[in-house]
Amino acid sequence: MSHTLASTLMNLLLHTLAVLVLPPLIPGLIAKVKAWLAGRSGPPVLQLYYDLAKLARKQAVFSRTTSWVFLAGPVGTVAALLVASLLVPFGHTPAPVSFEGDVILFAYLLGLARFLTVLSALDTGSAFEGMGAAREVSFSALAEPALFFGFAALAKATGSLSLAPMLQAHGMGKVGHLSGPLILILAGWAIVYLAENARMPVDDPNTHLELTMIHEVMVLDHSGRPFALVLYGASLKLVVLGALLVDPLLPRLAQGWLNWLAFLAALGLLAVVVGVVESSTARFRMTKVPQFLLAGVLASAFAFLLLLV
Repeated sequence: MSHTLASTLMNLLLHTLAVLVLPPLIPGLIAKVKAWLAGRSGPPVLQLYYDLAKLARKQAVFSRTTSWVFLAGPVGTVAALLVASLLVPFGHTPAPVSFEGDVILFAYLLGLARFLTVLSALDTGSAFEGMGAAREVSFSALAEPALFFGFAALAKATGSLSLAPMLQAHGMGKVGHLSGPLILILAGWAIVYLAENARMPVDDPNTHLELTMIHEVMVLDHSGRPFALVLYGASLKLVVLGALLVDPLLPRLAQGWLNWLAFLAALGLLAVVVGVVESSTARFRMTKVPQFLLAGVLASAFAFLLLLV
């Protein structure tokens, strides 16, 4: 019993450290890969850590038109994502919080994070940020069905509504018939991953052109510590949604530290793949983005239908 308790506490500690420390590394890896492919040295991999430390020492500047909602947006978004991260297993290690139906809570926490970000943008009273908020909500209406169809397919295959069994069953060899639908699920979720994290070809995180901005336009008025929370929340979302993509592909290894090592390596490989995708593709025209998201919905929906047959 004492050995089991010690193992549980160790996994909880490692999970907490990964959530708090790891996220800023992922955007740095993506930026470094893009720089290498473009023939540049690029910023350091740890650049976001430096930026967060600098912003944490700066005071925020608030518009006269904003209220407490403007500040509650970044704080509530990070809080929602932190709670969501506790529901997701990192590789084949136990999730700190797991119960039947936690997948529903996970989905609503992601929705809450987006809702608070949109409210914060609208609270500025700027038509420019309102435009970005409208685009964010419109595109999320197409991204969320792809996520839910994937969850429905995994729930059908595993007979569980808990994230841990749903994401880890295939790697443990318990669901052999899931291989075909799993490819479709991961294809749909890959599209969701790019869209939800404002990556190419859906959005360009480095652009500041008024007619093409989606996510970035909603956070233009943030500065100082609130902007640090915005950046950290964006990197945390890369890790949380990235876990959904890599967990079903990882085999279950005998040693706990090997499972952690496999998860970290897979997350790093995912960052490399995102960097390659962003370097080799151009941003879609705004009218093409819904078609791209609809492809993700269809992929996840077909996976669900295959499991019903």
